[in-house]
Amino acid sequence: MNSVATFLVGVAILVGIVGIVVPVLPGALLSLAAILIWALEEQSATGWIVLAAAIVLIGASQVVKYVVPERRLRESGVPRRSMFVGVVLGIVGFFVIPVVGMFVGFPLGVYLSERQRLGSHGHAWGSTKHALRATGLSILIEFIGTSLAAAVWLAAVLFVV
Repeated sequence: MNSVATFLVGVAILVGIVGIVVPVLPGALLSLAAILIWALEEQSATGWIVLAAAIVLIGASQVVKYVVPERRLRESGVPRRSMFVGVVLGIVGFFVIPVVGMFVGFPLGVYLSERQRLGSHGHAWGSTKHALRATGLSILIEFIGTSLAAAVWLAAVLFVV
């Protein structure tokens, strides 16, 4: 693969990583797709090993990003319904207030659902903070898995291929 194409793959991986933190793009999938294209173009043992490592790292992060925060939410007493309302208001907010609307809509949806369920501001705000922490943990897990896959790819490009 020529250096321009390799650079573009790197840019796609970087955009994917940014898409994890700013959830506009399917970040991990974009990074994995870029590594797949690179491996298909390389057609070498190194390319296939890097692709396999990326699949394992990103795949594991996709599983763990749901399991760990879900368990923490269950332990803190935040029901799935409140999370669902938060996600729905986050999506609506994304279209009403582009880019930042999701960051406003999600906590607002969780808060309103919990306020209706629990009745008091203090308890609803506590549940909202638990939901925000769980969401942040989920983003962090996906970010780490995708960044590790990107590091494996970069090491292969710089030192092997």
